[in-house]
Amino acid sequence: MIAVVYSGSNYAEWRLAIRDKTIATFKTQGINPYFNDEKFITQLLNKNINLIHHAEEIKKIYFFTAGASSPERVATVANALSAFFKNAKILVEHDILAAAIASCKERKGIVCILGSGSNAGYYDGKKVKKNNFGLGYILADEGSANWLGRMLLKSYMYDTLPDKIARKFEKRYDYDRGQILDKVYRNAQPALFLSSFTDFFADNRDDEYMKNLIKTGFRNFLTTYVVDIKKEDPGAPVYFVGSIAATFQDYLRETATELNIPITNIIKEPINNLLSYYSNKN
Repeated sequence: MIAVVYSGSNYAEWRLAIRDKTIATFKTQGINPYFNDEKFITQLLNKNINLIHHAEEIKKIYFFTAGASSPERVATVANALSAFFKNAKILVEHDILAAAIASCKERKGIVCILGSGSNAGYYDGKKVKKNNFGLGYILADEGSANWLGRMLLKSYMYDTLPDKIARKFEKRYDYDRGQILDKVYRNAQPALFLSSFTDFFADNRDDEYMKNLIKTGFRNFLTTYVVDIKKEDPGAPVYFVGSIAATFQDYLRETATELNIPITNIIKEPINNLLSYYSNKN
């Protein structure tokens, strides 16, 4: 049995399979070694009945997370997994590689993530070329759920949101200034709060202000990352994965067209493509 996992900060998608037969499909809270230590990960694993039931049967685990950006953070996840899945060989990799495999398999391409966070890279069919992107929810994440939430909250607290949207925001969330600042600056995982407003954007997507904000995020993402990567290989196909890319794909494609960047495909959840890829290798 193999386990394939694709984890963001908000939640992790799990698939357990034997050859081409899926045994279990479920979600857990996200596992990101930027925010979670070994103790947290171990406690999370011990709370899931699917994992407890199949722990000894699982022989290989392919685990992809946004936080796997250094040997130390990879070790944090790998050590927790190894202690729980005692018979399994563990592979922990960055989520940009998962996005590349799900989109391109073994073909080259420019791979972009637009979900709770954002990132991009050039994939040569085997590995993602190193770059200076992926700076996280404070310094970067342009166009992501986190970035959109940040811009929405800033506009609300600066009193620059259009009245109609501001009233809808207040009715839905009932946050005062102090509560917002506490959630951003005193919460252990502020990125989860900042990325929690996707449904509000989706429900108000036809409002001109919200549409322009979404497209501004996409434009910032494309000009910051994709335009630069395309200089290396102008003909490389461009792929997107992630909830924000899929939910607002009409605005994403519209913005990309304005910048002369054709998008080959958009995948909301790469986990199923990953499962198919690794099931064929075992």
